[in-house]
Amino acid sequence: MANDIVEMDYREHERTYAGFMRLAKIGGGAIIAVLVLMAIFLL
Repeated sequence: MANDIVEMDYREHERTYAGFMRLAKIGGGAIIAVLVLMAIFLL
């Protein structure tokens, strides 16, 4: 079992994490924009 450990590809890991963070920022900004627009037009 211990011999089956695969070495981690750190470059790919960092690239994936950067993509996730970018998506999280864009998604968070979109949610905030929707909430602000709802507050303006619905209240």
